[in-house]
Amino acid sequence: MTAEELGAGKYLLLTTFRREGTAVPTPVWVVADGEALYAWSAADAGKVKRIRRDGAVLLAECDFKGNPSGPSHPGTARLMDAEGTERVRELIRRKYGITGRLTLFGSRLRRGKSGTIGIELRLR
Repeated sequence: MTAEELGAGKYLLLTTFRREGTAVPTPVWVVADGEALYAWSAADAGKVKRIRRDGAVLLAECDFKGNPSGPSHPGTARLMDAEGTERVRELIRRKYGITGRLTLFGSRLRRGKSGTIGIELRLR
């Protein structure tokens, strides 16, 4: 499985891990760009806190409810800086069209520009 193939779907099941090792799967919007995948999240979300502590993740295709539609693949996650996050927002706008634009706009109204963060995902 390549990043391009995982990024072709509308959703990606991003599994992060709690300190004691419990897996926490979360469906996220995903965009492929070269060898990397990008997702976007509220900056104070649990997955962001877990990634900040440990970047080891599992990645799988899924539906909007988070039901996997393929095998999980090991990967790494890295939180983006402000410039990288803006780039992720633009990729989301392009891929998800009007739905993406409205979601990003609503999020900016609720949280402000610094209330969300981009996540870079890479397959191992």
